[in-house]
Amino acid sequence: MSVPAPHHNHATCTAELLARAERACERRGSRLTGQRREMLNCVAESHSAVGAYDIIERMARHGPRPAPITVYRALDFLEAHGLVHRIESRNAFIACTHPHEGKPAAMLVCERCRLVAELDAPEMFGALQSAAKARGFEVHRSVVELTGLCAACQEAR
Repeated sequence: MSVPAPHHNHATCTAELLARAERACERRGSRLTGQRREMLNCVAESHSAVGAYDIIERMARHGPRPAPITVYRALDFLEAHGLVHRIESRNAFIACTHPHEGKPAAMLVCERCRLVAELDAPEMFGALQSAAKARGFEVHRSVVELTGLCAACQEAR
């Protein structure tokens, strides 16, 4: 599980993500354009999920305001390359904090502070895949989001 410490060095976290993004794109023969890189950086500003219009506002602080279609296309690219996760329940995105090697991760979403953390649970996804297959169902995509309170918010309660 990847839950950032309350006062971790976020600049290091973001730099590692951007370096991983460069490597992932290079391996796939695709380009992490300046705009895609900037968009990934905007998503990675915090460990809270952000919507497309939040990203537009963040980008407008540093340069021209991108069109929504541009943002959605870049997010599709970043998601396809395993660099962001879509938080379905929030219609928002979070930067992927570590590679999953093409395997799904469950998202832990704090209802209070909006922090989102990734939970690697291969045995859970394997069990779901097996149960679906036993019923003759072919899984193409799975979304698992668990909402509740993170440790810091539980402590503050």
